[in-house]
Amino acid sequence: MALNFFDQFMSPTYLGIPLITIALTFPWILYPSPPNRWLNNRLITLQSWFINRFTKQLLLPLNPEGHKWALMLTSLMVFLLSINLLGLLPYTFTPTTQLSLNMGLAVPFWLATVIIGMRNQPTASLGHLLPEGTPVPLIPVLIIIETISLFIRPLALGVRLTANLTAGHLLIQLIATAAFVLLPLMTTVAILTATILFLLTLLEIAVAMIQAYVFVLLLSLYLQENV
Repeated sequence: MALNFFDQFMSPTYLGIPLITIALTFPWILYPSPPNRWLNNRLITLQSWFINRFTKQLLLPLNPEGHKWALMLTSLMVFLLSINLLGLLPYTFTPTTQLSLNMGLAVPFWLATVIIGMRNQPTASLGHLLPEGTPVPLIPVLIIIETISLFIRPLALGVRLTANLTAGHLLIQLIATAAFVLLPLMTTVAILTATILFLLTLLEIAVAMIQAYVFVLLLSLYLQENV
């Protein structure tokens, strides 16, 4: 039984096709492209309003040089938000529960911000490794600590997203199994458990949206330090 709880995080295959590829490409089908007409329908208007509001909020602390990343960061946010929410549906697979995928997203974006900082302002980027006013005996230790914290950033991005979604899916499955088992034995307790499951599902929807936003927000903060 313990192994069955983790089977949901295995990448399934159907007819030799890994379903993770379908799960990664399916979100892009859901979003309609804006037509060339002057007036759009309600769905496209709502979609455009959400993307514009998010982009303005995301780029607020960045200088004009960082605004070049608007399309990339907004697309990443919509992509993560879509696959996180779609993964909460029954009989679906959540690609962001795989650490390999999250690290594959975190490392290139983090590395791009570091390379941009080293190319455009190497003195300021290296200055982050040593806070101003540091006592001379502590300089080597602080440089080592700040360097380690710099390289831990992509790992923290990937692990945070993986751990939060994995824990939520496991908790939902545990409570759902408990409600199913308790239904013929103690109906009142089973109904109470099902109510807790419903509230937990609402919480997981919020967690799925928040974690996608936090992932992109931290990337924008790393970008802010290097532009």
